[in-house]
Amino acid sequence: MSLLLHICCAPCSVACIGELRQEGLEPVGYWFNPNIHPYTEYRMRRNTLQDYAKSIGLKLELNDDYGLRPFVQAVAADIDHRCGVCYTMRMREAARYAAEQGFDSFSSTLFISPYQTHELLKKAAEDAAREFGVDFLYRDFRPFFRQGQDEARALGLYMQKYCGCIFSEEDRYLAAKRRKKAQREAAAAAAAVTVRQT
Repeated sequence: MSLLLHICCAPCSVACIGELRQEGLEPVGYWFNPNIHPYTEYRMRRNTLQDYAKSIGLKLELNDDYGLRPFVQAVAADIDHRCGVCYTMRMREAARYAAEQGFDSFSSTLFISPYQTHELLKKAAEDAAREFGVDFLYRDFRPFFRQGQDEARALGLYMQKYCGCIFSEEDRYLAAKRRKKAQREAAAAAAAVTVRQT
């Protein structure tokens, strides 16, 4: 079976490729990620994947279109529910390319992440498979997430700090800010208790 594996980043691909190869499947990697911003982040993830693919003998196809404007236009109407739009964009492109190039099936390394909305992603892939007449090979890679991340760190791969879009970077920043505020409030409350006790 010929399998096109959409790859979101090198670290997420490590365990997915390993598991597929153990099944006797040799995927062809496919890079299409117009959600990743800014360009410096996009370039770092793409280059890391290219180097990693070369190091493990993985054939890699690049759709190297930095898609800032199309991505932002697609999600602008509802930024807080952008993930479904993002999944659809990427799964449709993977399915289209797989069908056009004669692959039997496609899948994605996004299925390893416990941070993705798994069922929404799966539905986007199934819909894309029907639309383009190619099989979607479903694998829940999440049990291998930590193992893959540990291997990626051991290999010295670039490890990103947010999902990809600039809005997920904003979410990360705001969450860190909320954590710091909560820590300050907890410390102030503990100090007030100590003062009252003395």
